[in-house]
Amino acid sequence: MAHTRKDDDDDNMNGEVDPSLKALEERQDEVLRRLYELKATVDGFAKTVTTPDADLDASTPSPGPAESVFKGTADLDSLLGKDLGALRDIVINANPARPPLSLLVLHALLCQRYQVLSSVHVHSSVSAVPPPLLSCLGPRHIDSYARQRFQLGFTLIWKDVSELQMKFSTQSMCPIEGEANVARFLFRLLGAEPQDPAAATQMDCWIDKAVFQLSEGGSKDRAAVLRSLNAALGRSPWLLGQEFSLADIVCACFVLRAGQTTSAPVNVQRWLKSCQNLGHFDCVYPFLQ
Repeated sequence: MAHTRKDDDDDNMNGEVDPSLKALEERQDEVLRRLYELKATVDGFAKTVTTPDADLDASTPSPGPAESVFKGTADLDSLLGKDLGALRDIVINANPARPPLSLLVLHALLCQRYQVLSSVHVHSSVSAVPPPLLSCLGPRHIDSYARQRFQLGFTLIWKDVSELQMKFSTQSMCPIEGEANVARFLFRLLGAEPQDPAAATQMDCWIDKAVFQLSEGGSKDRAAVLRSLNAALGRSPWLLGQEFSLADIVCACFVLRAGQTTSAPVNVQRWLKSCQNLGHFDCVYPFLQ
């Protein structure tokens, strides 16, 4: 008996898939996958084009220390809103004469929480950058070409700027200026902010002391902050009590950068040692030599 078209239709209805249709579906899936990768790559190029030119791509990301001190859960979609198909990019312009130590610590903490694609660039306004600054975000990631595999982009551009600047959405967001303000933004991405208003205010006060007195003040201002730190750390292990916080990160980094470690009071020295023991500050010590 002759095999008819109706027989073919009956076979297809019985669950058999036409090989040509299956091949077409596979080709379509491959095209869609490549389009997705292309979109992620274009997003990356757009980020670089809309930021001041960076002439040297020095490195990419970045496993941090083995265990984070922050145990809370954070979800980028809930913190920043959903943005399907695009990597959330943080772009920071910093002067190599003043490396933002606290941001390096926060970068290491973010790498423990998220898949972070990190890169270091050198702007044409800077003639030379010491090697430690080129590798400050860690070794190159084996999957750095595939942006869609990451949750967060972290780009540091060494540039001749008077004030550190950060853009989160390079297309629409006004820059955030100042290391302390950028540190606050990055810390919020960890979902570890104090829920108690009094503790949050106290945290901001310590950060302001670090910026305006330790960093920008004179010798009397620095001595006054060290006395305040010593008094607070005589009552508790960390500046907000029993919990390590952004206040500890920023204040410790500014104390270290000010070269006050050896002359610091005993409680401050013990606290700095505790910070060091956490492992999160390993990335800053090459810049203190």
